[in-house]
Amino acid sequence: MEKAFFAHQTAEIDEGAIIQKGTKIWYFSHIMSNCSIGENCNIGQNVVVSPGVTLGNNVKVQNNVSIYSGVNCEDDVFLGPSMVFTNVINPRSAVNRKNEYLSTLVKKGASIGANATIVCGNDIGEYAFIGAGAVVTKEIPNYGLVVGNPSKQIGWVSEYGHRLHFDMNNKASCKESGQEYIIENNQVKRIN
Repeated sequence: MEKAFFAHQTAEIDEGAIIQKGTKIWYFSHIMSNCSIGENCNIGQNVVVSPGVTLGNNVKVQNNVSIYSGVNCEDDVFLGPSMVFTNVINPRSAVNRKNEYLSTLVKKGASIGANATIVCGNDIGEYAFIGAGAVVTKEIPNYGLVVGNPSKQIGWVSEYGHRLHFDMNNKASCKESGQEYIIENNQVKRIN
């Protein structure tokens, strides 16, 4: 029986990993047991997906990313090259803290730029955009745009990843899609 996904011959797929149709796994990646990868995902070169991780559909993982136990990504998430997740707040080589892993949820449509670091326990909101090299030390709201170390929110983005500029009526539109957004109580919502 032919597999419904593609895995390069150098990829390691452990028994018990669940991988859905249309997914591609590239050179030297390791998919560990008891993880779940959705449909039409792209797992780049030298990626590790640890036990217990769930990736939704259409998740793009660029080269050199380790997705540790405790991390879950919803549909349409983008993980940039060499970005980093942590899963323990105070790691020590001589102290076993596997029972202290903190979870991190990356919500639908969020993008995390190259070389960014996500400190565990901080969820990333829907369609949030984390700039390259940012160090995330707190939760990021839906549509939030953050950059820097430590990261600071500098604005809002559309579902297409364009910066939103709100008018006096607290409304904005995406220059590419025309989708409209409103900001109320420091929260952005799509209105069409």
